[in-house]
Amino acid sequence: MKIALFGYGKMGQMIERIALDRNHQIVAKIDINTQEIDFKNIDVAIDFSVPEAAFGNISKCIENNTPVISGTTGWLDKHDDAVTLCEQKNGAFIYASNFSLGVNIFFELNTQLAKMMQHLEQYNVAIEEIHHTQKLDAPSGTAITLADGIIENSAYKGWVLAKTEAGYLPITSKRIRTTPGTHTTTYNSQVDDITIQHTAHNREGFAEGAIIAAEWIIGKTGVFTMRDVLNLG
Repeated sequence: MKIALFGYGKMGQMIERIALDRNHQIVAKIDINTQEIDFKNIDVAIDFSVPEAAFGNISKCIENNTPVISGTTGWLDKHDDAVTLCEQKNGAFIYASNFSLGVNIFFELNTQLAKMMQHLEQYNVAIEEIHHTQKLDAPSGTAITLADGIIENSAYKGWVLAKTEAGYLPITSKRIRTTPGTHTTTYNSQVDDITIQHTAHNREGFAEGAIIAAEWIIGKTGVFTMRDVLNLG
């Protein structure tokens, strides 16, 4: 594949290394100052940029009939607009708050557990996420995805950050040095706790998942998720 990278920070550089290891080509490295993009030479674009640029990047790709994979968080107020554009242009688009294969299995476990627990009112649930100090957004997109999976299968009205509010799922965000990412969902009662957790050892899993998603989307049209890529039903 000929891949364009939108954003060339730590994740972009990791994606480049893994893409080359899998015999792909990086044909463009695009940042906020890039003026012209040769979409005719691009098979697929991978966006790990910044929230302010993500929607514009995705829109350009869709407008130019280029499949696009986005892992940028913090721009989801425009996600529905990106979906609408993709459908209008018959494009191909995947957004994921986390492309790690393990995390996406964790999302499924989280949702299934929420369904099992939804009638057990003696349990309270909370989410904790820990990341490196350079992570700008809080809570993480991964934590929000976990919260959504619980809220859809419970009586919670939404989530709140760093506080307790009746009827809302609490999320705690911690920033600790070089921690790649740990996410924990805990159901607590007076008699016991039930905890599921995903701990990333490095960023490589996120980058590998994005490449796998890019390989999968070639030749397809539509708006997809990692559930489609992993055939999780």
